[in-house]
Amino acid sequence: MRWSQWYIPTLKEAPGDAEVISHKLLIRAGMIRKLTSGIYTWLPLGLRTLNKAANIVREEMDRAGAQEILMPTVQPADLWRESGRWEHYGKELLRFKDRHERDYCLGPTHEEVVTDLIRGEVRSYRQLPMNLYQIQTKFRDEIRPRFGLMRGREFLMKDAYSFDRDDAGADISYKKMFEAYKKIFSRMALQFRPVEADSGSIGGNFSHEFMVLAETGEDTIAYCTGCDWSANIERAAVLPPAKACEETCSAIEEVTTPDQHTIEEVCGFLKVPAQKLIKTLLYVVDGKPVAALVRGDRELNEIKLKNYFKADEVVLASPEQVTQWTNAPVGFAGPVGFTAGPIVADHELMADTDWIAGANKADTHILHVDLKRDVPAFAYADLRSIAEGDVCPRCGKPVAFAKGIEVGHVFKLGTKYSTALNAIYLDENGKEQTIIMGCYGIGVSRVVAACIEQNNDGDGIAFPPPLAPFDLELLNLDPKNADTAAKADELYDLLTGMGLDVLLDDREERPGVKFKDADLVGLPMQVVVGGKGLARGIVEVKNRKTGEKGELPVEGFAEAFAAWRKSVLACWGM
Repeated sequence: MRWSQWYIPTLKEAPGDAEVISHKLLIRAGMIRKLTSGIYTWLPLGLRTLNKAANIVREEMDRAGAQEILMPTVQPADLWRESGRWEHYGKELLRFKDRHERDYCLGPTHEEVVTDLIRGEVRSYRQLPMNLYQIQTKFRDEIRPRFGLMRGREFLMKDAYSFDRDDAGADISYKKMFEAYKKIFSRMALQFRPVEADSGSIGGNFSHEFMVLAETGEDTIAYCTGCDWSANIERAAVLPPAKACEETCSAIEEVTTPDQHTIEEVCGFLKVPAQKLIKTLLYVVDGKPVAALVRGDRELNEIKLKNYFKADEVVLASPEQVTQWTNAPVGFAGPVGFTAGPIVADHELMADTDWIAGANKADTHILHVDLKRDVPAFAYADLRSIAEGDVCPRCGKPVAFAKGIEVGHVFKLGTKYSTALNAIYLDENGKEQTIIMGCYGIGVSRVVAACIEQNNDGDGIAFPPPLAPFDLELLNLDPKNADTAAKADELYDLLTGMGLDVLLDDREERPGVKFKDADLVGLPMQVVVGGKGLARGIVEVKNRKTGEKGELPVEGFAEAFAAWRKSVLACWGM
């Protein structure tokens, strides 16, 4: 392909609303353009990379035994009402009515649609197991689309759904997809980690996220420094204390703390460390009040609280609700005497006594709180977010943190959707059984952004070879010179004859512009044809990943190039 005949509108500067590296570079490299908030047009160069990612996904899904289908983007509300998600999915579900006033939505995911398909077709155990997938555009009406392709409203996704007779079969399907995902991201030459994760609005009882490691990632991964355990911090388990405290303390004592609302203010006023305070957080859990307790220096994990109560919705109480339930303003809630709802305490609190807590009274705290003695009814649970230095729940070694970008998620759904939509089959004895399901997603367009977040430098993108829009860029530094142009065309034919996709920069631009654009677009290999080099019988080459430059002879170029190309691929572990 010749650059002069392609639509590659590169920019020197990124627009002001581009926040993250991938967003800036995708726009500057002429790969995408914004239509409206969270919605982008893919330009020719970007679309080639998107299609390469999709093809790798498709090949590995086919190899794992999944079958490709294509389901509608528009989905009827009736199916979502059957599953119960029409009311609970939230405002990310874009709802609308057709001309007959019937309710529809744009599909953010397809559990309902595929389950409806299967319940109408699968009758016998002989038809199972089955795994169906699609690569299709999804729409989620994000409240604040940001970071370009990282959190857009419209995106390309691969979603697969497995159907099995029993849990043992579902485990096999899950493992197949887990292994297929490892192959997919390995083939893309991405550095990634599969991590234990929360299932969120999809539902189910077990899931893993696949995270591309990048310092700019919006997710935090907790990982063990001694074994292969890792988890999203939303899901990362914190072990209970090895031993519960068996001591007690003095009787409770009220102390005046005027206008001391925050943990920091109370600690400063009473001259105590935050580790001695109980932070009492009041929530509305599925419409009912709940008090959640964590140590003063810890952060409550709302996902864990939601999972503990098996709730659909967890919302922090409003100041008005806090006053109604405690007779005190925000900042003075505490577990002693709280009767508005259940109390659940992080199990770290069982390791000590003699706590300080709010008194459920304005400008007042309580000293010498012993939870077992002073709070008649409460439960312990894992409620706090894991912290660096905590011990691994698997081997006990220290936990560290890394940043990552979620590009894939695999779920064990169980019977959540098959029960709701009555997807059943007849077993060997002619008895009705509920189908066991799994769900497996990859954000294909997000993979492109994550790849760039992981592979870039101050000059632009450094694409790994499997995802680069072209294998190589051939730069003709002097297209007006007949000899240089002829040699560039000769090398173009030679390289394409070797099975490579080549982008020939034949524009009548200054060499500096071409070099900058080549680094910006980020193809793995650059071959530079110029008059001075040809006079010496050489062409210049550059490994975009390492920045290392070299020279190859014009005579015997094919053999020399083949050896150099191996070195480029080797630096990608290929």
